[in-house]
Amino acid sequence: MSNDAMATMYAQHIDTLQTRTQEALARESIDGLVIHSGQGKKHFLDDTIYPFRVNPQFKAWLPIIDNPNCWLIVNGVDKPKLVFYQPVDFWHKVPQTPTDFWVEYFDIVYLKQANTVEKHLPYDKSRYAYIGEYIEVAKALGFDVVNPDRVMHYLHYHRAYKTDYELTCMRQANRIAVGAHKSAAKAFMEHSSEFEINQAYLLAAKQGDNEVPYGNIVALNEHSSILHYTALENSKPAQNLSFLIDAGASFQGYAADITRTYTTKAGHEFADLIKAVSALNLSLVDKMKPGVSYVDIHKAAYLGVAHILTNFGVLNMPPQDAVDLGIVSTFFPHGVGHHLGLQVHDVLGHASDDRATQNPPPQQHPFLRCTRIIEARHVFTIEPGVYFIESLLANLKGSEHSKYVNWNVIDHMRPFGGVRIEDNVIVHQLRNENMTREAGLG
Repeated sequence: MSNDAMATMYAQHIDTLQTRTQEALARESIDGLVIHSGQGKKHFLDDTIYPFRVNPQFKAWLPIIDNPNCWLIVNGVDKPKLVFYQPVDFWHKVPQTPTDFWVEYFDIVYLKQANTVEKHLPYDKSRYAYIGEYIEVAKALGFDVVNPDRVMHYLHYHRAYKTDYELTCMRQANRIAVGAHKSAAKAFMEHSSEFEINQAYLLAAKQGDNEVPYGNIVALNEHSSILHYTALENSKPAQNLSFLIDAGASFQGYAADITRTYTTKAGHEFADLIKAVSALNLSLVDKMKPGVSYVDIHKAAYLGVAHILTNFGVLNMPPQDAVDLGIVSTFFPHGVGHHLGLQVHDVLGHASDDRATQNPPPQQHPFLRCTRIIEARHVFTIEPGVYFIESLLANLKGSEHSKYVNWNVIDHMRPFGGVRIEDNVIVHQLRNENMTREAGLG
């Protein structure tokens, strides 16, 4: 896409953020927001600094994701003011003067010393709210209003409605991630270790460990049953039976979050299980429409997993009974997905309105991250899975429901760990756009 096309969409994006800001300010009866990008944070008893993660409310406005000590002053009407940190420093790389398409939408001033920022901030800070992590900095600068709930709830809730600029960024993040997923799958088939597969992924994505939106899950064999496995073992297993990779990419601050599962054993039932979970994934994507509750998508996933478990002989009971008794949770213990955007788990998934009125997940599904009504321009992950998790299986075996389980089938599947298939989907008014599949990942 040309810079001109991106600039046009970006102008509309800024207009949208200005309008949202006006409404948020009216709710708090203040004049503006001072948004802090963040600052370096030292390790305890050390002089080294944690990798920097920018304030999501800052990168909502502009794609500066790697520069601490920047500030943004917005009031919903005037051209936003950017205080851009550009120190004189011979120890570290100094951020270059920005020249990209977005610079014309900001009045930019340059800051050489982080502790001299006050001269660039509003004089009457009682009329402005500080938005950021560093409360002690805000208080030292004279801000009384810090991260006010009414402002934050409004901005967070409306972040679910993506602008054209945001959707373009997320499509590109998916394209980057899909290419990297293909490289990782190739490395798996070449009998690489988890560490080596992760290196192949990062090299293909051209993003480092601190640039991808979350720590990659690269799991071989039984490690695939650990939902958030990030150990990245250097040693190679005797054989690569299965491979689950949950890994994303970033583009201008927006995230992709994709999972695939592979096996080298084409004739094994586990290969068919992967196909079954992938088919369930696609059927769930088709069910998403404006006006449908995301809770209903999760319940459909739960029932779909129950059908898979009975079809593969894991359970010897009707699927609906497995749902009613809660047995499915042993094999599918997490939610079907979540909002996606500036953050991997984008915010206010349990809110029913922009005042953050809570709509908690059903008691039977406590780990569901989103209970909102699906609307056009929402972006979700859809990620059903089937796992053979030792601790959960032990609980099931010790329960009264053990009689419904074919444990010999479980033992046949244990070495493979589990399956998860995750796509990133834009909901439009009349169709769904599966960014992951359309980028070429089957």
